[in-house]
Amino acid sequence: MAGSPRSRPARSLGFVTKVRHRVFTGAHLERMEQIMRDVCADFGCELAEFTGEANHVHLLVNFPPKVALSCLVNSAKGVSSRRMRTEFPEPARHYYRANKLWSGSYFAGSVGGAPIRVLRQYIEQQDRPV
Repeated sequence: MAGSPRSRPARSLGFVTKVRHRVFTGAHLERMEQIMRDVCADFGCELAEFTGEANHVHLLVNFPPKVALSCLVNSAKGVSSRRMRTEFPEPARHYYRANKLWSGSYFAGSVGGAPIRVLRQYIEQQDRPV
């Protein structure tokens, strides 16, 4: 189907914490996944896969061509940083530098040539903290 999420371009996104601080626990990543799903839905995108480690997260996002990738990334990083700081105030004072959770950079790769199952397998194999 032309408008189905499977026919949309897919991007692999990666965000690292400011100065690679190891800040996420399993509970943090569970909440982060929901926040990222909500942001993607607001943009008309589908978060196909999500995982992370103590200092970074990986997202596999299907999105329509009308969505500017930089706008999606800026919103995802900004919203997640604010919500995590609000919802997890105790650890926030230890790992937020200048009120920033994320590094200013991000990784975005096109995954049009790789089968989704291969990308899901890679994302699922990340070492998620408990």
